[in-house]
Amino acid sequence: MTLMTQVRAIQVLTELGREGSFSGAAQAVGITQSAASQHIAALEGHVGTILVDRGVRPLELTEAGAVLARHGAAILTHLDDAQQSLDEIVGRQAGRLRIGSFPTALTSFVPQVLSRLRAVSPDLELTVVDDHMPALLPRLESGELDMAVVYEAAGTPSAITHRLTVVPLFEDPYRALLPVRHRLARTDRRLRLADLKDEPWVGGRPGSAWYRILLAACRADGFEPRALLSTDDHRAVQAFVAAGLGIGVVPGLAAAQAPAGVTVRDLHPGGPVRRIGVAHRSGGPVPAPIRTAVALLQQVTAGR
Repeated sequence: MTLMTQVRAIQVLTELGREGSFSGAAQAVGITQSAASQHIAALEGHVGTILVDRGVRPLELTEAGAVLARHGAAILTHLDDAQQSLDEIVGRQAGRLRIGSFPTALTSFVPQVLSRLRAVSPDLELTVVDDHMPALLPRLESGELDMAVVYEAAGTPSAITHRLTVVPLFEDPYRALLPVRHRLARTDRRLRLADLKDEPWVGGRPGSAWYRILLAACRADGFEPRALLSTDDHRAVQAFVAAGLGIGVVPGLAAAQAPAGVTVRDLHPGGPVRRIGVAHRSGGPVPAPIRTAVALLQQVTAGR
């Protein structure tokens, strides 16, 4: 039994898993609902087992269907990349770039990079996705994104899979946010996390990538932050600090434009730091749009 002749049927199956209906899958693939149903029936006959549970709404894939859809999605991604590369080689299109980024990069250096990219590649089909770290890497590995601006904890071994290549950009030290009337706001000295251990803290959900880096540093200093508010909205953190409700420790990019009522202080060397880079899938030649975008990211962030 071979699946090599079943690419279109596998495409329908993967969309069926996402959409939960034959009509949704058909629309996503660009065929009729009847044709979608026929593709799935033929695929089930080919593999000799049921792939779709038709007795529930929305429709669900069986265990076998989910396995085939997962592998099929990876294959379809490679085929799509191949088509994209061939189109660029023969000049049928200028290229496509789907770039993901975490929020504080999008509000700082990424817009300048994209502006320069537009200038050098005006016909590039560009899509930008705003997401948090836990979702960016899976979306990149699955082929939904072509590249992503990412980060890890500096000074620790990389946890990013070998299927991705990461180009380092710069390090982003965390900084302390203090109410302007706070006793430590009146000093210019660099602060240690331990200086803040008895304060009410604002910011960071326990599962957040940026907060896990901070939490590990606090625990290494022998204390657990006492959180007044847990949030990943850095504007909310700044607002609470400005109101005198607590202190915050956030990545440097998030402290770049502190509002009135907030004093920003650097932390002592050895404090938490994010290692920021740009990632793309490994294996094979790197497409021209990715090479150009990586070079521009390196130019814009040089010296940070």
